[in-house]
Amino acid sequence: MQIADIKFPEKPLFLAPMEDVTDPAFRLLCKRFGADMVTTEFVSADALVRNVNRTVQKLTIADEERPLAIQIYGKDAATMAEAAKIVKQAQPDLIDLNFGCPVKKVALKGVGAGLLHNIPKMLEITKAVVNAVKIPVTAKTRLGWDSDNLIIVDLAERLQDCGIAALTIHGRTRAQMYKGEADWTLIGEVKNNPRMKIPIIGNGDVASAERAAECFDKYGVDAVMIGRAAIGQAWIFQEIKNELLDTSSKTQVARQAEFLNFEEKKAILKQYIISSIYWLDLPATENIENHLNERLKGIIHSRRHLAVTPIFKGISHFKETRIAMLRADTLKELFEIIDKV
Repeated sequence: MQIADIKFPEKPLFLAPMEDVTDPAFRLLCKRFGADMVTTEFVSADALVRNVNRTVQKLTIADEERPLAIQIYGKDAATMAEAAKIVKQAQPDLIDLNFGCPVKKVALKGVGAGLLHNIPKMLEITKAVVNAVKIPVTAKTRLGWDSDNLIIVDLAERLQDCGIAALTIHGRTRAQMYKGEADWTLIGEVKNNPRMKIPIIGNGDVASAERAAECFDKYGVDAVMIGRAAIGQAWIFQEIKNELLDTSSKTQVARQAEFLNFEEKKAILKQYIISSIYWLDLPATENIENHLNERLKGIIHSRRHLAVTPIFKGISHFKETRIAMLRADTLKELFEIIDKV
């Protein structure tokens, strides 16, 4: 499978864009454990054009992450086109258009999944961005606004006609948010539509090799995107590949990942926390040993992963320990709690 000139291995697995999750530290960790492509957090076109520092910071990428997409969102075609030109300077492999974020502060402002209420505007934005840059442009959207407006089969054709190089479909409507089960039936219809020539990437509720295999085999998608299931367990990509691919197709990294034990997974979580601290608090040259007793942004940022990681599942009377982890203010305190588990 390939997107434009970017070639991917058999049955590729992609990391979904997630706000406050897919920062450089987490993307690199997912790449280490087999993610075939990663995507940045959502980048606001308006804020990018206004040169807002926090937004510009999201354009920071490393060669080790490639292939990588930077995802932008907005509701004005001219602003989105201008933002795409700015993004191009960061030299991503792809620019992705966010037409799928369902949260109220985004969708109800006519941005993200909110554009499912205004298809002409969505298409205008898509054409403007495709025409503004020479690097491949992709899009990510949902089945429709709600169950009475399942428009994805027709919409996919129209987005393809605008010139996108690939389309990712989350198998829920905007109204569903992240509730209920993702419906892959319409994703399969898009993929099997003879008019569709671009790769179709499926997204929604993929948390196991069995489910990933079903998505590839039953619905025929070109790639599977994993989102929330990766939070707190970046190694999920390799665990799925261990089961999904024949032994002869496995990489050395994949074979090594089969033997990750509890202590090794704890060590990976700790390394992510340290990487987050360097991303948000410290220059790379600074010795973290000098900051063990400080309250750091990276610790707070990492709590989402500690809250949902499955590695502590099944441990008796763990609730109080988890609460203590999420309340720890310093690296010394947090690591002492983790080490005692």
